[in-house]
Amino acid sequence: MKIECIKADITTIVADAIVNAANTSLMGGGGVDGAIHRKGGKAILDDCMKIRQRKGGCKVGEAVITTAGKLPAQYVIHTVGPVWNGGVKLEADKLSNCYINSLRLAEDHGVKTIAFPNISTGIYRYPKGKAAKVAIESVSNYETKTIGKVIFVCFDQQNFEIYHNLLL
Repeated sequence: MKIECIKADITTIVADAIVNAANTSLMGGGGVDGAIHRKGGKAILDDCMKIRQRKGGCKVGEAVITTAGKLPAQYVIHTVGPVWNGGVKLEADKLSNCYINSLRLAEDHGVKTIAFPNISTGIYRYPKGKAAKVAIESVSNYETKTIGKVIFVCFDQQNFEIYHNLLL
């Protein structure tokens, strides 16, 4: 599996699936979540509402999949990252589960290319360097026969530099 990082807006990425740093309600929000819902259109929200009716939402560390609507991807995989509490509430394990469960769901749907944002590093305040290490380690250690490429899509220069340096 090839792993790369780029500095871009994840809503513009051409991939089989992009990952959304969602909240537990799946109803959209700020940051990457809001951008994906806005640019992807109503179809994403409609799918999220069906999931809410069936499951009540998405728990921290879990992942669900929807259409990508108007986005240049086939699917959006929504995962809920942990809020940073100083690292004493199993945040690293929960964040790792976001990546692993997203990859599992991607495999189940025949995804060959998947793009991840920097999960939990915005309003959830997970330190960017610590989050990047968890992300890269979780993805690097994941064994797959289906997924050929993982792209870490960094919206800001600081995250891009962190990922770029860790992937050297």
